[in-house]
Amino acid sequence: MLRSFAALLLLLLVLPAHATDAGWAALREGGHVVLLRHAMISGTTEPATFDIEKCNTQRNLSDRGRQQARKIGALFGARAAPVERIQSSRYCRCLETARLAFGNQPDPFPALDPLSDDPADRDRQRGEILEEIRTYSGSDLLVLVTHLENIQDLTGVSPREGEAVIVAPQGDGVRVLGRVVF
Repeated sequence: MLRSFAALLLLLLVLPAHATDAGWAALREGGHVVLLRHAMISGTTEPATFDIEKCNTQRNLSDRGRQQARKIGALFGARAAPVERIQSSRYCRCLETARLAFGNQPDPFPALDPLSDDPADRDRQRGEILEEIRTYSGSDLLVLVTHLENIQDLTGVSPREGEAVIVAPQGDGVRVLGRVVF
């Protein structure tokens, strides 16, 4: 019994390392699309006064989230292929994550906003994101900064705040090549 528990514990400790190793290998290789969940935020729900144009009406990065975004950028710079292009949800937490991590103003891409409750709009968003992934042919990295529900919908993965999920097109969807937790 103790031996089984020790083996299970060892397996649980090793699996995340493999996921991260595979993720870093894909990032070093380049030519891939990275779905990056925004860095850590404060609050749990959008304020009733939410306005996409005004950051002070949204949930934003916490101090820890800003540090995390800078760390993401430093690690990408040291360990990954160059970032060719950055697209982001229009939400301030995603735009700020991209600016702090990569030092560039990302291209706002409305399809990366949180998924709509309307099924037709949700399908349109998903289709636009998949089209970006399918048509990317660069040798560096395309980074798409987005939200939990978008990444879950596309990959089935539930990333942590600030986690990168590296994907490639496969059939009508995507294949996860690896993940990196920052």
